[in-house]
Amino acid sequence: MKSFKERCVELRKQDKSIGEIVEITGRSKSSIYPHIKDIPLSKNRIEKYHNDAAKHIRRFALKRKGKSVRPFHHFDIWTPDLVRLVGHLAFDGEISLKRGCAYNNRSEALIERVEQLMEVIYDFEPKRWQNKLTGVRRISYYNVALANYLNDKRKELVRGIKKLPLPSKRAFLEAFFDDEGCVDYRPNENKRSIRGYQKDVSILKLIQKLLADFSVEARVVLPNEVQIVGKKNLSRFEKEINFSFGIYMNGNRANSRWKKDIEKRKLLRKAIESYKS
Repeated sequence: MKSFKERCVELRKQDKSIGEIVEITGRSKSSIYPHIKDIPLSKNRIEKYHNDAAKHIRRFALKRKGKSVRPFHHFDIWTPDLVRLVGHLAFDGEISLKRGCAYNNRSEALIERVEQLMEVIYDFEPKRWQNKLTGVRRISYYNVALANYLNDKRKELVRGIKKLPLPSKRAFLEAFFDDEGCVDYRPNENKRSIRGYQKDVSILKLIQKLLADFSVEARVVLPNEVQIVGKKNLSRFEKEINFSFGIYMNGNRANSRWKKDIEKRKLLRKAIESYKS
């Protein structure tokens, strides 16, 4: 009869793994290992191990897809703050189903706002980055499950914003114009307007309809712009929506008329005051 050692060596030479030898002999790994440690598995068997391990990892990843080790708070009721958060991510931000959520802006005030709004549903700090040449700041939340959830909420918000109360509509418009809006004030050319930019024309038309709920007339100018003109409409916009404090026109742009950073709400006030009557 073969000894236990001889049996282990024989099985190993048959290209059996230590786990398989445990099953065959009924003995522990620690008792088997000293007898086979110097007998390597074949290259084919090692390659099979690697392939099996890769398949296991892929199966595990698929099971975990959409699940997060960093949980977040779900919500069913749209408050103005939640409307504002999702609006900012939709307008000047990014909701990537493969990476997570991010928000980009030169304005420190807007970066801080979005970060504070995110704290309502997410308890973890973002990754922060700033482009030293342009001054653009970025905060990123690398959570795929969170991104998938907020992407669904973005679609829900766009579908349902017209039915929400005025404070939520106002929050949506504030987010849009803080992110995408500017004041076009050229006194020498007698031009005064508020302009908002968006590639998605359906969003421009939605903005137009929401403004009408505040008695502000606007027009959609293809391919990518909504415009508000006229003293009455500019004044009404200032009263009902306006630009947030600390939001500036970029004076460093090549096409800047003012050649310095100027607060959007101050420029709007200047444009309204310039009307002769």
